[in-house]
Formats: sequence, C-alpha cells, structure tokens
Amino acid sequence: MFPPNYLKRRWFLRDCGLGLAGIAANSLLAREASATASPAITGGTPRSHFPAKAKRVIYMFQAGAPSHLELFDPKPELTKRDGKLPPPELLYGYRAAFIKPNSALLGAKYKFTRHGASGMEISELLPHTASIADDLCLIRSMQTDAVNHAPAQILMNTGSQQFGRPSFGAWTLYGLGSECEDLPGYVVLTSAKGTSGGASNYGCGFLPTSYGGVPFRSAGDPVLYLSNPRGIDAAAQRASLDTLNELNRLALGDAGDPEISARIDAYEMAYRLQTSAPELMDLSQEPKPILEMYGIKDVKEASYARNCLLARRLIERGVRFVQLFHEAWDQHGNLTKAIKENCQNTDQASAALVKDLKQRGLLDDTLVVWGGEFGRTPMVQGGNDGRDHHNRCFTMWVAGGGFKKGHIHGETDELGFNVVRDAVHVHDLNATLLHQLGFDHEKLTYRFQGRDFRLTDVHGHVVKSVLA
Repeated sequence: MFPPNYLKRRWFLRDCGLGLAGIAANSLLAREASATASPAITGGTPRSHFPAKAKRVIYMFQAGAPSHLELFDPKPELTKRDGKLPPPELLYGYRAAFIKPNSALLGAKYKFTRHGASGMEISELLPHTASIADDLCLIRSMQTDAVNHAPAQILMNTGSQQFGRPSFGAWTLYGLGSECEDLPGYVVLTSAKGTSGGASNYGCGFLPTSYGGVPFRSAGDPVLYLSNPRGIDAAAQRASLDTLNELNRLALGDAGDPEISARIDAYEMAYRLQTSAPELMDLSQEPKPILEMYGIKDVKEASYARNCLLARRLIERGVRFVQLFHEAWDQHGNLTKAIKENCQNTDQASAALVKDLKQRGLLDDTLVVWGGEFGRTPMVQGGNDGRDHHNRCFTMWVAGGGFKKGHIHGETDELGFNVVRDAVHVHDLNATLLHQLGFDHEKLTYRFQGRDFRLTDVHGHVVKSVLA
C-alpha cells in the first residue's frame, strides 16, 4: 500500500519539480532538434563541406552479383587452367558456402577485346558498354566484408550489414536537399525481381522519413492510389488535405515530433505527384531515335531499359538521387547462358544512359555508378557452369562526376581471386562518391542514440587516384 502522499497531485507538483522541469526541457530540446536537424528538402541550405564536382547520382545496382571474370576482368591464365584444381596455397584459410576443396577452376567462356583510346578490355557480352569505354572509370579491385546477398547489398548501400541505417541515397538527400518540388528527391526503380536486401537498400534509417527512397512502379500509376477515386474531384481533395494538414500542424506544435512534419510533406508531395508523375512516366514524348538508343520497343512495357530512360528524365526534373535495382545476376549454375541474357537485358540501356547524359551536358556533374554487391569465384560451382559468391574482389564502374575517364584502377591476381594492387573497399567507394558530392565523409553525420553516425561508419578513405 502506497503512502497517501504518493497519490496527491499537489505533492507531485511541489516535490517533483525537477522531474517536471526535465520533462519540459526534453520537450523543448526535442522541438529545437526537430527544427534544426534537417533543412527543408527543397530550398534548404546544403551541408556541403567544399565545392562539389557532382550534383546528382544515378546508381544502377546490379543485384545478385555480376561475375567480374565474365565481364570486366580478363584472366587468360584462368582460361588455361580451366578444369584443373586451384593451387593449394590459394585456398589456404578460405571458406565458402558451396565451394569444396576439389572444386576445379572455371575459365571464362567469352572473349575480351580492347576498346577506345584507353584500350580498356571489356567482354564481348557488353558491346554497348565497350562503346563508352573512354568515359568509364573501371575499378577492378573492389572488396567487401559480406558473402551473402542481403547483408552485402545492405552494406554496399548503407555502410553496414545491419538493418536500420540510412542508405547512400538518403545521406545524399540529407546533405544536398532536392531541387524538385513536384517529385521525391530520391526515387527507386526496380526491374526483374525485388532485391534480397529489400527496402533497407534505399531506406532512411534513423534520418527523417522524407529522406528515404520512394519506389516508383514500372507499370500503371507510379505510386499506388495516385489517382482520385470516383466522386472525388480536385477541389474536394484539396479541401480535405488542407483540413488534414491543419490537424497535423496542431499536433506538431503540441508534440514537436519531426515525423509529423515529414507526414505533412508526404501528403503534399503525393498531391503534387498526381500531376507530375503521369507526365514523367509518359515516354511517348521521347523522340524515336532516343527510344531506339535505349532499346525500348514498347514505351508502356516495364523493363530495365525503360527505367534507365526514366532515370534521365527524373534528374532533368531536379531529382537528386535515382537508384535502379536489377536483381538477376546470381548464377550458381547455368552461368554461360544466363549471364548472356542478363547482358542483353541491361547492356544497351546502361550505355545509352551515359551517352544520353553526355549529349545533354549532364554527365560531367552526374555520378553514374554500375555494380553489384560482390563478385564470383574463379572455381566452378553448380555442376560445371556456375560460380559462388566472392567478396575478395569484384568490379564496378563509375562515369561522370569528376571521375577519371578511360581509366582502370586496381588489379587482381592471375586467377581473379585476390586483389594484388590498389584495393578499394565499399567504405572507400562511398567516401569517394560523397567527396565528389562535396562532403567530407567523416563530417557528414547525424546524431542518433547518443553518438554521431555516418555512411562510412568508422572506416573509409577517399581514393584520389580515381579522380580527374
């Protein structure tokens, strides 16, 4: 039984003043934090630390992990040793999910040839990408920590294998804001199937929700329920939205919760999207030569090529970050046929996007990134025609945004198993991309749960040798 004083309101107000003061102080600090934690998505002051080389990003994420050995990293010695066991010292201390000690080496079945003034060697599977060799910075020495798809994808996109961290796109939007009032600042386009890492690949984590990626559908309304239901005209919708926003503003003034402000912004963005999104998605406006360059035969048919063209249209309208996800590259078996199909579905449009940006004067200040979450093993897996996951080395390329053109960075050993020169970890790549956007990756932080977080966690350095 509690003493009578424990139940008296006057006693609580008189003797617990410090507690109430603490509650009030916390409330005021929360409101102050919500007001200063982030500038407006549009019109706010960017958090840049120095002049940027790039203003926006298009990230073509090839989920499932393309084989560097079939596409970008020629290994004649591996071809010579096809069917033979790897050297014992190569596998010392090595563990993989499906690779056994007696797994033979697998040589690439496709030829590599040199292209452009740079003489960059690229597989015959990628004739269109080969045509832009002199615009590419090819990084053959990528490394990552994770060996399974979901954690590796999340690490690549958020800097951590754990759920709940902001994505690279969210950090970019948080730092730069958006130049567009009628479309989200960060748009996600998916082809093939959904990624293993799911929404964590483009989420906002602990940043305000307005910085997260907004998925657009490839067919129909780009966002579900974008069209008004029957009986609701524009005037009725505007009136109901004004009333809802007023209620939310009252709640914001009372609670000071930044998520309420984000909710207001989301409702207003959805309203504006009803006009801007249909116009954006209408590719019939594009000239026939442009559609042919991307390989688009039906402007309404969902495809990777359609998403590439939409990416260009999005950044032209001021969208800061566009991310394409195409999960189709996980060839544990049937590698020879499947990777050829993958390239047929993606090669032309990927190269067309770079060419299109270049001819419109947009490439120099746009970062175009192509790559997956890790590479594939030199040893065979899945019978006699497949490769396992491999995190020790893989290849990515970057075009525009102040990266060197026609440049090859890094080198792997003669079997494509280990990096032997100029390794680039995922954290290093992210630090370098942020640098080109005008940020010191160690200073672009957000305080959460008592400490400052950043995209590169406690790692990463800028790879200056890939920068022009």
